[in-house]
Amino acid sequence: MTSSTPDTSRLVVGKIIRPHGVRGEVVVDMRTDSPEQRFTMGSVYFTDPIAGRTLKLESGRWHQGRLLAVFAEIPDRNAAEDARGTLLWLDVAEIEAPEDPDEFNDFQLVGLDVVTVEGEHVGKIVRIDHAPASDLLVITWSDGRIVLLPFVTSMVPTVDIAGGRVVINPPDGLLDL
Repeated sequence: MTSSTPDTSRLVVGKIIRPHGVRGEVVVDMRTDSPEQRFTMGSVYFTDPIAGRTLKLESGRWHQGRLLAVFAEIPDRNAAEDARGTLLWLDVAEIEAPEDPDEFNDFQLVGLDVVTVEGEHVGKIVRIDHAPASDLLVITWSDGRIVLLPFVTSMVPTVDIAGGRVVINPPDGLLDL
C-alpha cells in the first residue's frame, strides 16, 4: 500500500552501510545532524517501521567520521552482512525539539501548509533538502508543480508549527521558474 502522506511518526537517523570486522560490528552512515543525541548506548531503533523490528545499540565508537556500532541483535559478521542497507528509525516522540525557537526538525515541517504573506494557500511541504548554501523547502504547489524555496527568514518569515503552516514571501519571479 502506497501513501502520498509521509510517515511523520518515525525519523530515519542512520543507515547500516557494511560490516566492520568479524564480530558483528557495523559501519553506520549518519542521517542526522545530532548523532551524539541520537546514538546513545541502549537506544532502540526501528529497522522496519511497519513490522516493528528493532535493534538495540550496545556500544559504539567513532572511526573516520562514521559510527562503528554493535547491536545486540547482530552477533556476528553473517548477521552484519544481512543488515547491510538497513535504515535506523526513531520514534519522533523520543526526539526533543531544538532549544533555539528558530530551529526545527525536518519532521516538524513536512506536511505543513504553505501560504503567502497575502494569505493565499499555495501548497504543502513534502520534504526538506539540505543544500550547502541553505536548506530548501520542497513544496508541492496546488497545481502539482514541485517548488524549491530557500529556507531563510527573508523568504520564510513565519513558521507556525502549532497552526500547521508556514508563511512565505518569495521574491518576484522565483516561484515562476
